[in-house]
Amino acid sequence: MSQNLPNMLQETISKIREMVDVNNVIGDPITTPDGVTIIPVSKVSVGFGGGGSDFVSKNPNKQENPFGGGAGGGVKVTPICFLIVKDGNVRMMPVAAPANTTADRIVEMVPDTLDKISAFIDSRTKSE
Repeated sequence: MSQNLPNMLQETISKIREMVDVNNVIGDPITTPDGVTIIPVSKVSVGFGGGGSDFVSKNPNKQENPFGGGAGGGVKVTPICFLIVKDGNVRMMPVAAPANTTADRIVEMVPDTLDKISAFIDSRTKSE
């Protein structure tokens, strides 16, 4: 068996290691002028694969065995949350996944709609 396939997989893994480091998971802190520090946190998904085969040489006098194969990989970075540090307290603010259905969008709108209705009723009560 040829050593080409293990070499291809090793090369793919080393390239993925170059792309992914701790800064992809825990981002660089961002400090605001009023002393609040925001730290982005992400999820990193990695996948790779490869395959190949040795072929019998058509010329029996040659000692070489032709090889054919390939390898590839991919990285996906998904934001998960932000850590907010203020006055020694840490709070986690999750990043909500986008609504996929109409029902999900309606559920997301309910708190905002209730706040608007409550503010409208309060303003009407104060004016009377």
